[in-house]
Order: sequence, then structure tokens, then C-alpha cells
Amino acid sequence: MFKSSRLAAGLLAPLAKVQARLLAEVQALRLTRTALAAALLGPLLALPASAADFKASPEMAIELRHAQWFDGEKLQRGSLYIDDGVFTDKRPKKVNRLMELKGQTLVPPLAEGHNHNLQGEWGLERFGQDYLRDGVFYAAMLCADPATIDPIRSRIDLADTPDVLFATACITSSDGQPLAMLQSAQPPMTLDQIVDRAVLIMDTPSDVSRKWPLVKERRTDLVKVIMSYHDRPELRQQADQRGKLGVTPEVVAEVVRLAHQDGLRVVAHVESAKDFEAAVRAGVDFIAELPGYFPQHGEAPETHEIPAEVAVMAAERKIGVITATVATQLFQPPPELLARIEDVQKRNLARLKEAGVRLLVGSDLFTGNALSEVHHLDSLGVLDKPTLLRMATQDTPRALFPKRKLGCFQPGCEASFLVLGGNPLDDLAALDKPLLRIKQGRVLTQLDDVAATAGNDNTLAEGEAAHRASAKSSKSSKGKGKSSKSSASKSKGTATKK
Repeated sequence: MFKSSRLAAGLLAPLAKVQARLLAEVQALRLTRTALAAALLGPLLALPASAADFKASPEMAIELRHAQWFDGEKLQRGSLYIDDGVFTDKRPKKVNRLMELKGQTLVPPLAEGHNHNLQGEWGLERFGQDYLRDGVFYAAMLCADPATIDPIRSRIDLADTPDVLFATACITSSDGQPLAMLQSAQPPMTLDQIVDRAVLIMDTPSDVSRKWPLVKERRTDLVKVIMSYHDRPELRQQADQRGKLGVTPEVVAEVVRLAHQDGLRVVAHVESAKDFEAAVRAGVDFIAELPGYFPQHGEAPETHEIPAEVAVMAAERKIGVITATVATQLFQPPPELLARIEDVQKRNLARLKEAGVRLLVGSDLFTGNALSEVHHLDSLGVLDKPTLLRMATQDTPRALFPKRKLGCFQPGCEASFLVLGGNPLDDLAALDKPLLRIKQGRVLTQLDDVAATAGNDNTLAEGEAAHRASAKSSKSSKGKGKSSKSSASKSKGTATKK
């Protein structure tokens, strides 16, 4: 996550050792686990890639016949048309691809509302293709050093990469996260390298006002502010907690005031139920996770339950709450403790849903993404499948990119979607292996010849390139692919299967 906290290039630890060390560290410090993982996993970039990168075809005019698509509640049926990267109400005069979609289901791409694994060049190279593979086209990275982001800005928001927002203004206290991790990194960072460089330190409202020009300099999409048990003042007296805490409610309120004045949105990291309440009262735009993902100080998990009146207030203030429930798994709590944590998660989800809070999907799982969170939420059993699918494919992308027409199939909407072999309203496992990925009217494929020929004029059902793509896909999937049995696409988009 932070440039100067990466391991030395020559340190090539075995994967098992890296994972063991990572898991040991996250037991002690959860927010910075993602930064530590970036440092520890960096050398693994030297390992061979597991599959070819996705390539984007030229932009195409497409006709989708006999389509069925998710509208946020149920499936609609009919024909759809794509031209100039958007859906249109009329058939293009010149169609490059005609796709028969009997039996397949179209859903918008997913969005990841909370992660850190694309926060730099190596992260983009290591995990960017995983996002596309899993059908996650949109993401927010929530605490990044500008020095690691500036070099990759030209490599995001492209036809063959995810669209990413970055919080490069990450605000904490002088004893807050992630100072402890940065000072103990390999090589360790000095305070001169950290303070108001890697992160911004603001202990009082006057600090916020005085240092606000630093926020404006950082080209940040979001402002991240870190809270951590502000209601436990005794923790500030404990030496082992120094560098692991966060800011006060007064600082959060001043950050929100100045950020909104400048047209910036604020996302708050919270640990306790009181942190959650303080963030709501301050009027933040997003809360990065449910409280109580893990009892950091031995407190009862039940103390992290969100009061009903606070949930109502969050709904009234239209605050987006990112779920991030799957991240609990990284702590490997024993079964009894895990059951109690998940019971609290269930009650909090039910309470927020009942209050009408805008729930958003985000995993905060360094080795995962939104798809991991959707499946974990499904396992909790609080939210039904249409709700989960809408959260992942409509609510979250629209919350991240409110000025774009995402997650829809109406004329003028961006023509980005996944073609699934099954109906995710019956089984969300249908999301796991998209048959085809379309991003703004371009096919994403791992086969060079398909990408090169996809833009040619070809409205025939069985072109030569389609046959080659289908054959290669069948070989690469060892007979597991089923696209040849369906008439999923005249251009055989099943070439994108792994």
C-alpha cells in the first residue's frame, strides 16, 4: 500500500510463510493488514501468471436477441441494442455482432466498495485481472499513498482494466492507524516519512483547518478518516496501542465540513458502535464497514450492535454503509466467537435494512473482492438474492460513480454487463464464471485472435474466429465449459472463461 513499506526486491519468501506471517499480523491490526499484505505479497509478482490477461475488442454495435436481464428486482425479457458503448432503443444501422441469448442471464458488473489491493503498480498487476475475471468492473481503494497511485492513474479506467476511485487523503491521529505498521515495516519508515506524507495527521479541528491545503494537493477521489474506539480513552494511555487508534468525533465533523465545502466525499473507518454513531452524526458520506468485524480488545461482540435510532439517522442522512463482513475470516476466530460475531452482523444488517439504510458491497478482503462479500452475505441469510444482486450491481457502482449511468439496460446506460449461464436469482453461484464480459460495448477476452477480430463486420452465427474461440475455450476449460451447448453468443464470448 505504501511505497516505502514494500519488502526489498530480493526477499522472496515462500508463499506459505508469507501467508502465515500475514495472518499473524492481522490478528493485531486489522486496518493495516491490507498495507502489510501489499508489502509481504509484493515479491510474489515474480511468479508466473495463472492465465492470460484480458484484452478488449474494438467497440462494437451489438444486437442481443432473446435476452433476459436483471432490472434490480426481477428479470426482464426482450431484445437489446448497443451502439457507441451505450444501450440504445433502436437497432444500429450496422451491427458488428448478433448474439442469441436464449437461456442466459445478463447482469450489470459488480462493484467493490472497500479494498486496498489495487493501490499501486504491483497490486494492479497482481489483482486487476482477478477483478475482471470475477466480473467486478468498479472499485474504491480506501487508503493510499499518492506516490503509489500517481504512476498507475493512466492504467485504470481503461477498456481492459477496472474503474477505480482512490482515497489518497487518508487522515488519522498522531497515535492512530496505520502509524504502528509503517514504523515497523521492512524497511521501517520514520515519522518524517509518514506524517503528512504517507498519511495526514490531524488531532484537533484546528489541525484540520490548518492542514486542509494538503488534502487539496493529493488529487483524491475520496477523503478517508480513521476512527478506532474513540469511546475508549484509556486505550490512548497504553503503549502497545500507540499508532493503532484514530481521530475524535470533533475531527471527523470538521473534515466533513471542509470536504463537503470542496465537493469531496468522506468515508469513515469505524471499529466500535460508538465510532459508527459518531460518523453518522458527523454526516459522512460512507461508513467503510460494519462495527465489530473482530473484538480487538477482548470486548463482547454484542457491544458492537448498532442502536435502532442510529440506524434511522443513517438512513435519514443517506449515508452509504459498506458491509465488509467477509473480512472477519482473516482473523480466524474460533467457532464459538465467530458465531457470536456473525450473529451481531446479522442483527446489524437486519436493523440497517429495516431502517432503509443504503447498504453497499465491499469486502476489505485483500485477496478477494466484491464477489467474496456477496457470497458471505448470502451465507448470513439476512438479505435475499435480489437485494444482494442489486446491492452489488446497481447500488454500489452508482454510489461510487454517481455521475455515470451504471447498472442498467435502458437507452443511454453504459453497455457493461456479464452474460451468465444460469439465473443468479436462483443461485448466486451463477456469478462465479461469467460466460462473457462486455465493458462499454467491448468484449473482454483472454484470446488474442478474438480480441483482434471482434470488431470486424460479422453478423453471421458461426464465423471462423468464433469456431477457433470456442475450440480454444473448450480445451482450456478441459471440457467444463457449457457455452457450446447454449447459443450464448454469435461471437462466442465464452472465450473469456478460465
